[in-house]
Order: sequence, then structure tokens, then C-alpha cells
Amino acid sequence: MATQYDAISDAQRSFIEAQHLYFVASAPLDPGGHVNTSPKGMDTLRVLGPNRVAYLDLTGSGNETSAHLRENGRITFMFCAFDHPPQILRLYGTARVILPDDEDWEALAPLFTMIPGARQIIQADIHLVQKSCGYAVPFMEYTGERDTLLKWAEHHGDDGLLEYRDKKNTRSIDGMLTDLGERGLRAAEV
Repeated sequence: MATQYDAISDAQRSFIEAQHLYFVASAPLDPGGHVNTSPKGMDTLRVLGPNRVAYLDLTGSGNETSAHLRENGRITFMFCAFDHPPQILRLYGTARVILPDDEDWEALAPLFTMIPGARQIIQADIHLVQKSCGYAVPFMEYTGERDTLLKWAEHHGDDGLLEYRDKKNTRSIDGMLTDLGERGLRAAEV
């Protein structure tokens, strides 16, 4: 049975920080819209306090989370233990996108290593933490990070990334405008 908490405990923070992989989910209000779940890694998540987390969001094939957050702010994070002891931890909250020209960027960006392809920071206020068993999650062994995205971003360079974001990151698959689309791509230069 799941257990719910109103904040991230020290033990839960340690669990979160030990994970090499986490998932982010968001959805539009339109029941016909697409729910999005994205795997994340590369040491991009920071626990900022008992009710706040942030992650460095990298350029990808889409930007669904940004579009959904602009509309309704809802976000869910999921962390799974792939070794002992089994556990699943979910963080429920509301979030916003922070672009490099935003006032909060200067305070948050130094918390991260700026990875090639970084496009924005997602900061979330957490109102519910849920812990569940994870008994059915398989054992998996961590063997290292992929460098494919880093090489891809370095190959494209700053101008190539801006061009790519203009084509792939300004609207969701449902046609919703993202923060990059609304405010212009030049704001997202890191």
C-alpha cells in the first residue's frame, strides 16, 4: 500500500539523489491530448528543499513538458529502485520553465553542470510525496551514462541547436505553444 507525505524527507532525498534515472510526466487539460512521460538522467536533478526540486532540461526531439506547464503547471516525477531495497517514489507538484534570460536563471544555473544542449530549467513545487513498494520493478545494473546526446549537441553547435529547437521544440505534438515558442529561441541560449 502506498504511503503519502507532504514533503520530501531526508531519507527520500538520499534515495532521489542516488538514482541514475528518473521519469517526468505531464499532460494537457484536453482529454484528447497526449500524456507525456520522459526518462531523464545525466545528473540533472536537484532537490532544493523539502518541497522543491529542479532539473536541467536538455534539448530533445520534443518539448512537451514546457507546453503542458504553460497550460496547467502539473508535473509528476517518478524514481524507481532497480536494486535493493525495492521502492518507487513519486513527487506530485506544479512547475514552471525557467529560460536563460529569466530572473531565476542566475540563482539556479550554478547548481548544475551546464551540459551541451541544455535549454531550460524546470523548477517544481512539490505538494505530495508518495512512496510505494516497487516489488515488480526488475533488477537492473547501472553501467554508465550514454554520451550520444552530448556528442549530438556538440556536433550541432549553438546555431545548429537554435535551428533544431525552432523546428522541434516550439510546439507540442498537440500543437500547444512551448515557452521557447512563445518567448523566442534566442532567450534559450545557454
